[in-house]
Amino acid sequence: MSFLLRQRKHFLRSLALAASLQLLALPLAATAQPASDATPLKFESAAEEQRFHALVTELRCVMCQNNSLAESNAQIAVDLRREVLVLMRQGKNDREIKEFLVERYGEFVLYRPQVESKTWLLWFGPALVLLAGGLIVAGAVRKRTRNAPSASDNNNDDQEW
Repeated sequence: MSFLLRQRKHFLRSLALAASLQLLALPLAATAQPASDATPLKFESAAEEQRFHALVTELRCVMCQNNSLAESNAQIAVDLRREVLVLMRQGKNDREIKEFLVERYGEFVLYRPQVESKTWLLWFGPALVLLAGGLIVAGAVRKRTRNAPSASDNNNDDQEW
């Protein structure tokens, strides 16, 4: 009889655990994004299309991180491409559109961030690392040439082999 009671307790615990996990997953389902309009963008002119493509290749997808808005298929990239086109049609220039996106998503959205005091390390850091590496190599070469035996030392008869 105690075997059946243990089995029943185990079953009830498993059931309670499964119900708890479903309740925890419920908020995730509520935050799911509905699919947006999948129709392709329609441009009013070839100049507008050319400007749009030039702009979205300079902007980074905030989800993919290694793709531009033009390359990314993420839902947020689709939405941002539509937002860029709307901003263009509102008469905003490229700089204003970039500023809007930087305010919203941060400097990361730009493939080429502005040269400012907070981005100096990003712009000049690689050159500084390369310079430091060159100085280290030059110092090592100088030290080695100073410590290397001269040719007259090699011709000594007193040297044992």
